[in-house]
Amino acid sequence: MRLDLLAALNAERAARRPFVLVTEMEGGAQRLVTQASLSADPLAGLLRAALGERRSRMVGEGAERAFLAVDVPAPRMLVIGAVHISQALAPMARIAGFDVTILDPRTAFATPERFPDVPVIGEWPDLALPAYGIDPFTALVALTHDPKIDEPAIAAALQVGCFYVGALGSRRTHAKRVERLAAGGIPPAAIARIHAPIGLDLGAASPAEIAVAVLAEVIRALRLGAAEAEGAVA
Repeated sequence: MRLDLLAALNAERAARRPFVLVTEMEGGAQRLVTQASLSADPLAGLLRAALGERRSRMVGEGAERAFLAVDVPAPRMLVIGAVHISQALAPMARIAGFDVTILDPRTAFATPERFPDVPVIGEWPDLALPAYGIDPFTALVALTHDPKIDEPAIAAALQVGCFYVGALGSRRTHAKRVERLAAGGIPPAAIARIHAPIGLDLGAASPAEIAVAVLAEVIRALRLGAAEAEGAVA
């Protein structure tokens, strides 16, 4: 691989941006297709489908055969609130393949002892999120039930297009949350993306059961989002 191509590939990985390395089977020529250059690529439709499925593949026939090596950032889960649900959710989400981080400015709750083997950030969201770097491959799970903590994180997640944004609370609580977010300038279409009350409707009661419902909903958003991306070019 050319050094300039390798450098560009590593830069995309460091920035957590998806890309496809296209290798022409006849001749071995390679090119890096990024989000910025995808629309202009002659294989744009096939590239979108491959990215949607998050799976590399061989395409074309004869002299047109090419291998599409897909590289998509690993999914992350940022949990706002070091609560009992989070204690059950964090280890399950890690087993499911998510890079999990807990964020809660209430340092009496956000401790390594309560969350072993999981990074814990004891800061307010507006201070912590720029360094954390939420992105479209991040699931934002808001569980504190405190608007001062949850809502700045929710607003930031909606603005960057996190693939999942969920918030704990009843329908009445969420209706008030919607009013505050709208008053803060968040567009209605973005607000409509919030999963609230959070989690699939499993009849969950205990913190562990609610954690299962939340993780299931996050996984569904991740996988159905990929399927919808593929269907858009079908």
